[in-house]
Amino acid sequence: MIDLAVLVPHPPIIISEVGGAEAQQAESTIKGMHAIASLIEQAAPETLIVISPHAPIFSDAVAIYGKESLRGDLSRFGASSAAVRFENDLALAEMIAAESMSGLIPAVIIDENLRKRYRLSDALDHGATVPLLFLKNLAGRCRLITMGFAMQSYESLYRFGMCLAGAVRESGRRTVLIASGDLSHRLTPDAPNGFDPSGPEFDRQLMAAIAQMDVRSIMSMDADMIEQAGECGLRSLIIMLGALDGVAVQSEVKSYEGPFGVGYGVAAFFPGKADQGRNLAAIIENDKHQRGLQRMASESPLVRLARQTLQNALWGQTPDQLVAVEFPQDLKEKLPSRAGVFVSLKKDGQLRGCIGTIEPTTASVADEIRQNAVSAAFRDTRFDPVSAEELDDLVISVDVLYPAESIGSINELDPRKYGVIVRKGHRSGLLLPDLEGVNTVQQQVAIAKKKASLGPEEEVDLYRFEVQRFK
Repeated sequence: MIDLAVLVPHPPIIISEVGGAEAQQAESTIKGMHAIASLIEQAAPETLIVISPHAPIFSDAVAIYGKESLRGDLSRFGASSAAVRFENDLALAEMIAAESMSGLIPAVIIDENLRKRYRLSDALDHGATVPLLFLKNLAGRCRLITMGFAMQSYESLYRFGMCLAGAVRESGRRTVLIASGDLSHRLTPDAPNGFDPSGPEFDRQLMAAIAQMDVRSIMSMDADMIEQAGECGLRSLIIMLGALDGVAVQSEVKSYEGPFGVGYGVAAFFPGKADQGRNLAAIIENDKHQRGLQRMASESPLVRLARQTLQNALWGQTPDQLVAVEFPQDLKEKLPSRAGVFVSLKKDGQLRGCIGTIEPTTASVADEIRQNAVSAAFRDTRFDPVSAEELDDLVISVDVLYPAESIGSINELDPRKYGVIVRKGHRSGLLLPDLEGVNTVQQQVAIAKKKASLGPEEEVDLYRFEVQRFK
């Protein structure tokens, strides 16, 4: 059974061989990690399971390290002497993979063939190595399983955690589950990804929910806030929460701080007896369905038109079966008669498709939306075509573009207000304004150049444009 579960961060700087004196700026985190290490040693596990966001990540499966002996170090951070080695619990790993076949996300063991095919390292990533360095005393006394997660819905990851727990119960092993992950990377202006107000708010909400063991609040956090916060640990945590489904759990926050602009949360979760009141999987999925209904009820007419167009394409409805989408008069007056339009699709906070036109190619904005909605869903070559089952989960936005104007310098750009177009000869690249993770004009232009297959130092003609964004 799972005797203990923990949430821990993984900044290499808290390891003295890496951080030196600077590590003391995260003193609360280091104390919290030692407290967690003491709890784990007291639990006397036969197996440790670490879920790391820096392990190999697949879109449709959870990858589990398959090498018999698992070793990791911090040599890429200048500290090769900071190293750990554990024997792999391959028998339990195989049981988890088999049990996962009954869920929504399968697990795969990374054997030598898979490792070579995908050019994966067989060394443990730092997301696993840093927490394990606090547990070096256990290296000869228990085995280890290390895995990543899949880029699937939180609800699917929760179900995977339930499958993981089922395999552990079947094995009879005393097991400690470690969810490795930092929180927001955008707490301060000098943070790795700059500041965003969603960063502190995400950390506040998450740590408060952990303290109360409020799983439904964690599972229903705002997707835009999560994306803007720039976190890396939520999916690890959700798998862990799924593994604790159906039992009483007492949670205890050991520490929280953000000394380097990144949130570090340390918490322990103590499983108890079976508790039918904590059979949450169906409740969580219903919560998501209700949020989807509320979101669709509040969509703007432009987004509603895009959604109905996709519904028509996916379900084979004829135009006379669709409810006509009328643009209110005040909205009509604000829209140009013809314009370029971008339609963006997201699912579970991840981009699912985005296609648009810089200039109008149809007779009206409505026709432009219809055309580009279909293209975003079925012709964006970065993604598989959207399926009918996904439609209700899609978050759709529509950007109506205003004519671009030539500018002489990047000083005339503002990534929040203006989109950018770069051109050189027949090559051009476009980037919409106000995008997640694009905080400077330098980033904006660099991405647009990359889209145009232009080098970072190549001279280009610059254009800027404004948009109206509808959600």
